[in-house]
Amino acid sequence: MPHLIIEHSAHLNISVSELVQAVHRGAERTQLFDPSSIKTRAIAYHDYHLGSDHRGFIHVQAHIISGRTIAQKQLLSETLLHALNAVVDGEQLHLSVHPYDLEPEIYRKN
Repeated sequence: MPHLIIEHSAHLNISVSELVQAVHRGAERTQLFDPSSIKTRAIAYHDYHLGSDHRGFIHVQAHIISGRTIAQKQLLSETLLHALNAVVDGEQLHLSVHPYDLEPEIYRKN
């Protein structure tokens, strides 16, 4: 845990592999998780509409087991947003991060 799901517009001018690595390393830097438990993946969207002047977007969903403090979630979202800003290097993209709690009583994996 966590599951980091990067949703992004399909026409990014950066390498998606680089984006995945930047977000993954950002989660490691928080020291909130065992590095071997972090899972990161990306999904490209070809069809979307933004209500702004931005040419595209990157949104990170950080699915984490519940029980983290607000301060820990803020650290995670701020660190991941900083990682996004570093990798996009001035691109006109809408960037966002949202941690989501997973309830351990109902979360299942094998």
